[in-house]
Order: sequence, then structure tokens, then C-alpha cells
Amino acid sequence: MKFGVVVFPGSNCDDDMIHVLGTVMGQEVKKIWHKDTSLEGFEKGDCIVLPGGFSYGDYLRAGAIARFSPIMQSVIEFANNGGYVWGICNGFQVLCEAGLLPGVLLRNENQKFICKNVYLKTISTNSAITRNLSKEKAYKIPIAHAEGRYFASEEVLAHLEANDQILFKYCDESGTVSQEANPNGALMNIAGICNDGRNVFGMMPHPERASEAILGNEDGKAMFESLLAMTSQPA
Repeated sequence: MKFGVVVFPGSNCDDDMIHVLGTVMGQEVKKIWHKDTSLEGFEKGDCIVLPGGFSYGDYLRAGAIARFSPIMQSVIEFANNGGYVWGICNGFQVLCEAGLLPGVLLRNENQKFICKNVYLKTISTNSAITRNLSKEKAYKIPIAHAEGRYFASEEVLAHLEANDQILFKYCDESGTVSQEANPNGALMNIAGICNDGRNVFGMMPHPERASEAILGNEDGKAMFESLLAMTSQPA
């Protein structure tokens, strides 16, 4: 499986992601500059990653300017043709702004930047990044964002729930989903979702920061393993 990691002005998790994909997971990975206009060489079974950071300084609102970078038209076409696209933190924000995922990420409820470990409960295993995860385990994954409060209309929320598109919710260490375990005020404790086609994923927590024993936490590695296991299976 080949991975492309898009780099916007202000991206700061691109090298972290490339390290995990290339060194830890042993996959082919390529940096893609935001001014590029083609994803030549990438096929439907490959994955384009939009990493965390502060694209364009988060001016206007997070992800709103990056959505108009030249490469995004190719990313949208790649996703619409069934290719995997995974947005993490700022990447999630960009995907929502680009219309590849529903909803929007608003300022945290406490109006402050939050950087800490949180716990995630897997809500749906009907996606490439969650298929091999356990619904019984609380995954400890770091967050680092100021605009991570997922918001959508009641109609959109109902559709996400009915269509099994909510991938992760914030929970406590025991796996209980509660308002106390919600770090940013996200509606329904939503931490990650996928699109109707189940090939575009967005999440605020950073699995690439929890994928090595040397960091004391490998919970995030399970998501990369799940994606690779899913795509290595015969059609």
C-alpha cells in the first residue's frame, strides 16, 4: 500500500506521520506539496493522509484556506473514485471544509487549546481504520487542538448514527462515554467519523503520536494495522 502525506504551509505533523508509515509500518510513503496538482502514481487501494498542524495559520478558520490548495481538487477526485483519504486533527478540519466529510470543527468549548491524552471508544468497526479494533477497549490517544468540537445539524447527526459512520467517541479509561470524558464539547462525544462511502476518515486525536513503544503508548498503531490488514485482503 502506498501513502501520500499532503504538506500545507503550517503542517507540523507531516514528518511524524511519514516516520510512522515508513519506518514503523514499513510502507511506501511520499510527501505531496500543497501546490502540486496531481496524485499521479496513486491508485484506488492507496491512501492520502492530511496531517495535523495549523495550515495557513488557521486564519479565517481551521482548514478553510487549505481546502482551496491546488492539490485538494485531486484529493477530492481521488476520494470520489474510491481512494482512501485519512485526515487527522487539522486534516479532519480540511476534509470537513472540503465537503468530503459532513459537519464542522468549532472552537473548543472552553475556548482554550487542549493538549493531553484522551481515551477513545470504537463505535463502528465498519471501516478500514477500525475493522480490527475492539469495541471493549479504551484506546489512549493524544489530542492537540483548539478547534476540535465536532458540530453538525440534528439531521446530519441522525444520519451518521443510523448509517454507522461514527467511528470514535471520547470516553473515560473504562470505556464509558460521558460528558465528563468529553474534552472539547463535541456533540455526541464524536471524535472521528467516516463518509457514506466508508473510504474517507476524519479524527481529531493523533494515532501517529501513540504508535511506538519508545513513546510509552502503541494504542494508535492498531489503526494503521487495521487499515493495512483491510487493504491487503483479496477483493
